[in-house]
Amino acid sequence: MRGFRSPIESFGNSLRGLKVLVRREPHAWVHLIATACVLVTGIWVKLHRTEWLWMVAAIAWVWVAEAINTAIERACDAAHPEQHPLIRDAKDLASGAVLVAAIAAAAVGGIILVPHIWVALWGK
Repeated sequence: MRGFRSPIESFGNSLRGLKVLVRREPHAWVHLIATACVLVTGIWVKLHRTEWLWMVAAIAWVWVAEAINTAIERACDAAHPEQHPLIRDAKDLASGAVLVAAIAAAAVGGIILVPHIWVALWGK
């Protein structure tokens, strides 16, 4: 057991984990680009506060799912480096969770952004 860690040390470890996620996971780059596009578009079309809440929740859900997926993959690889059907299933399940989160986020983004983009480009 590592003992007590200060909140600052724990926060630093959390930031390190996010850095590992973005630097070492190619899919995280897809999420990063999508996040940037959504944020820029939301600012451009001047989303309302409630719309921003839904967008931020959808973005966060995808990032959380991707981080958990990555953690599961790393833990599985460390515990059992050889191929195993249960490890494969665990990884596929975690990856499936990211897919569900991404589809849901895309739906939320489409429902909120498409009408705003339509008005911004072609008027009412």
